[in-house]
Amino acid sequence: MAAAKHRSIDEYIATFPEDVQKALQDIRAVIRDAAPGAGETISYDMPTFNLNGTYLIYFAGWKKHIALYPVTEKIFATLSAELSGYKGSKSSVHFPLNKPIPLDLIRKITELRIAENQVASGK
Repeated sequence: MAAAKHRSIDEYIATFPEDVQKALQDIRAVIRDAAPGAGETISYDMPTFNLNGTYLIYFAGWKKHIALYPVTEKIFATLSAELSGYKGSKSSVHFPLNKPIPLDLIRKITELRIAENQVASGK
């Protein structure tokens, strides 16, 4: 990942090799489709989607994986079988770049984040 601060998701994605750009664009398209009311921005120098006045989901490219944030305890519990094959941290999941990106799983995570966002925002 480049050290420079990015002003847009397009600018961010353009800093990666072509194959990673495609994966990042595919993830972006899935999130856009699942959350059509969400706005795009850069936060913490990562592509971010905001909904109901707060962040919904972030994604970031790294040397060997693409990470999705946040993946909450509730999402880990709900999708435990599907997430069991992926590494991550307490609140993220890492999709290795040497395997197909699980776009259906990313859609499910996004949909669960939308539900959490709506509860949190009272909408």
